[in-house]
Amino acid sequence: MSEVQKPVYGGQAVVEGVMFGGKHHTVTAVRRKDSTIVYYHIPRESKPAVNRLKKIPFLRGIVSLIQSSATGSKHLNFSTEQYEEEGGEKIEEKKTETKESSKLSVWLGVAVIGVLSFLFGKLLFTLIPVFLAALTRPIFPGHMAQVLMESLFKLILLLIYIYLVSMTPLIKRVFQYHGAEHKVINCFESGKELTVANVQASSRLHYRCGSSFILFTVIVGMFVYMLVPIDPLWLRVVDRVLLIPVVLGISFEVLQLTNKVRDIPVLRYLGYPGLWLQLLTTKAPSDDQVEVALASFHELLRLEKRTEKGLETDVIV
Repeated sequence: MSEVQKPVYGGQAVVEGVMFGGKHHTVTAVRRKDSTIVYYHIPRESKPAVNRLKKIPFLRGIVSLIQSSATGSKHLNFSTEQYEEEGGEKIEEKKTETKESSKLSVWLGVAVIGVLSFLFGKLLFTLIPVFLAALTRPIFPGHMAQVLMESLFKLILLLIYIYLVSMTPLIKRVFQYHGAEHKVINCFESGKELTVANVQASSRLHYRCGSSFILFTVIVGMFVYMLVPIDPLWLRVVDRVLLIPVVLGISFEVLQLTNKVRDIPVLRYLGYPGLWLQLLTTKAPSDDQVEVALASFHELLRLEKRTEKGLETDVIV
């Protein structure tokens, strides 16, 4: 008899809280300034066209990234609003915000956020390394040497950026909630009881983390750039921009592969670079932060079970 496979859950840290997502729902729990915990819930919509695209290798990574970014931005906006408001008042209308908002306004907001993030991220982590590498042409004139220097500069910029933002109090706490999210998932996947003590004893590193995905884009990009010309400089810049979807698609497949082979002694080392980066993007959480993460995960499990049973998914306020 084949072993029943556990459902796969993921999540992300938000401001003073954690979002978890399952097959049917996404839930965020946030601790407000008055110490109360409030929840935000978005049901997952099943779209046949999107589901078909998510079955196509290399393309499914880009589709998943767009979906997760759109959903994650809504949860992040909710957590930011709760953090900025003085505690006490329960905001029930947030539970129906998605239904009441028009599709046009929702997608417009997501598009604006996506474009701004895209422009900033690519300017910083794609174009700047190209120009820095070009400055080293007198010392490293070869094609392979230039690609290696470009990738090295990209990695250095990434590490410096993460380190600097982690020094700010707010981001440091977000990274602690990121650690709490990983600990909860690791505790659940290990089959242990979901208690604060068991969660704290679990690792804050996880193979499926988005931090690993970011690092894989640097590594995969290095190999992809070996296949295209670097001269003249303007063509090099255009190539880097046009190859962004290719690098993202391959990086997603590599991330999926490292998660599948992590139990194989030799192949599991493929995921180690991503885990090392998580030493920067996650911090050890406090017990209070783990409690918030557990509250979010328990609420998600409750909603997932109700949906599987065909029951109406009432949401905790």
